[in-house]
Amino acid sequence: MTGKAASTVLSGASLVAAAVFLAACSGTPAGSPGWTAQPAPSGAAANGVATSGSPTQGATPGATGSSAASTSATPAAPEGAATAAAWKTFSDSAKTVSFDLPADWIAQSVPPEEGVLPGGLKVDVKKPDGTFVAALRTGLPPSSADCPDSAKHPYTVISSVPFELAAQGGEGTIPPRMVYRVIQGYRYFGSYGITNLVGGADGKACELRNVVRGPAGKGDYSFGDLVALTAFAPDQKVAPAKAFDTLGQAAQYVNEGSDFANVQRMLMSLKVKN
Repeated sequence: MTGKAASTVLSGASLVAAAVFLAACSGTPAGSPGWTAQPAPSGAAANGVATSGSPTQGATPGATGSSAASTSATPAAPEGAATAAAWKTFSDSAKTVSFDLPADWIAQSVPPEEGVLPGGLKVDVKKPDGTFVAALRTGLPPSSADCPDSAKHPYTVISSVPFELAAQGGEGTIPPRMVYRVIQGYRYFGSYGITNLVGGADGKACELRNVVRGPAGKGDYSFGDLVALTAFAPDQKVAPAKAFDTLGQAAQYVNEGSDFANVQRMLMSLKVKN
């Protein structure tokens, strides 16, 4: 894994206190697990990703590329942040992208969606039972959708970890980070990915894009469960994003889930050859 993950996160014990912490406190919470970083204060430039102001506990609002068979030992991780015991490296047939993943997960090159730039790729990552984990997409055309105030929703950064992205990137608004963010709608919707873009001003956004700006003419790239997270309507499909009844549930998923630790290490290992 490249870069060092600092400790984070929202405490599930009291979300009212967590909200105050996010808005004003800069200290490191005690007992935080590894692989995650401390949330920034509201509007903080350190992360470049704002946090929402006052969440309330209980509120309800084709071809397969090559994959190296060699495995590596997992670095020591703190209790509560266990990762897979063995890892392998995936690279596409042209050796333009590579990343590490648990040895029993499956990475497969598939046809990209319509509208990607020439040379754009899509690689799906799944568990052995076929459960979707994440997708790597390259050649994405830049997005600049309008975002009227009436369409904005509060969002919270649950985890934000800086890392060195081995790629020639375009001009982002923050250094690359692996993030887990939650946007508030009729429930709290969470998504993970890498980005070098600020989520939104004043802790509100129309969508949270898991996108890294690429070089001019090459398009952007995304590695995460969704390219963009929005506050879903009740009749919309939420998966592969996750839905929570409280922010505490989202923090518990990040703090205590081995799946998240594995995903985080995988996403932060990405290398892109432009």
